[in-house]
Amino acid sequence: MTPVDVTPAVEILDAAKSVTILCHVQPDADTVGSGLALAQVLRRRGVPVVVCFAEPDRLPVSMRSLPGTELLVSPDQVPAEVDVLVTVDCGSADRLGVLRDRLAGAGTTLVIDHHRSNTRFGAVNVVDEAAESTAGVIARILDAWSEPLDRNIAHCLYAGLVTDTGSFKWVRPGSHTLAERLLATGIDGAAITRTLMDTHPFAWLPMLSRVLGSAQLLPDAAGGAGLVYAVVRREDTEAVRSEEVESVVDLIRTAAEAQVAAVFKESRTEPGRWTVSLRSHANADGSPGVDVARVAVGLGGGGHRYAAGYSAIGDQDDLVETLKARLGD
Repeated sequence: MTPVDVTPAVEILDAAKSVTILCHVQPDADTVGSGLALAQVLRRRGVPVVVCFAEPDRLPVSMRSLPGTELLVSPDQVPAEVDVLVTVDCGSADRLGVLRDRLAGAGTTLVIDHHRSNTRFGAVNVVDEAAESTAGVIARILDAWSEPLDRNIAHCLYAGLVTDTGSFKWVRPGSHTLAERLLATGIDGAAITRTLMDTHPFAWLPMLSRVLGSAQLLPDAAGGAGLVYAVVRREDTEAVRSEEVESVVDLIRTAAEAQVAAVFKESRTEPGRWTVSLRSHANADGSPGVDVARVAVGLGGGGHRYAAGYSAIGDQDDLVETLKARLGD
């Protein structure tokens, strides 16, 4: 697949007089790392810039060591009008949460992403489906812009790269080349990875015990490919952070008997409202596996072929039945 031309992004950013960068709700290190990397370059160039995400109300603890976090502002501090509004790693306007209303006040909107399900909701859309991460797309934009990658920017980009590749388990051609280049700036890749992916409070362990105990295997689901799922209820999350909840799906997906994994996560603040994480993988012979992005899009969400998600309201059992029906389509 031919890489997407990033020139339109460079032209818009190069002429920008002020910039707002929006990350998606329930942010991961790819959206935050990409946003902070780009923001630091803009600040270096003397362009007024802020970065924000709609929810939760605080940056997850695992990302607070990322350089540039001083550029993050609360939603009420995001200007109603701005020259250029950039979204990073955001597949649709809905993923901006309450900040989607800021799109209307932008002179130009630029969408930078790598999700195949992206709805192209910007005036200019630089969506590279061949990229393993939005951080990788940002790196290409900075190269085309002749902006060097210093250590702080490399730290942010590495955070996005290592998390979206699952510690380099899911890579594309060029992923390791970019990692080597970022590491050459002097960043500590092992420490970054440990902070983001391998450090949890003790409360995570009893939470995990309860949630894993809820796991169910449905071997006949998804046309015989199999579905394994678990449920995270409100009461399970009282003593843990949002990133601990997000980590559950990477354990559920290891079940050998199912190609599709799902984790249903109940909102802490709204009973009956759920976010659902989906994962799948290629078949053993290398042929394509279940396309969970297609499933998620059909349920109002989006994502990648093998990693996607959506939101839903209702009873847990009904949600499971809805997913099973969609997997059978």
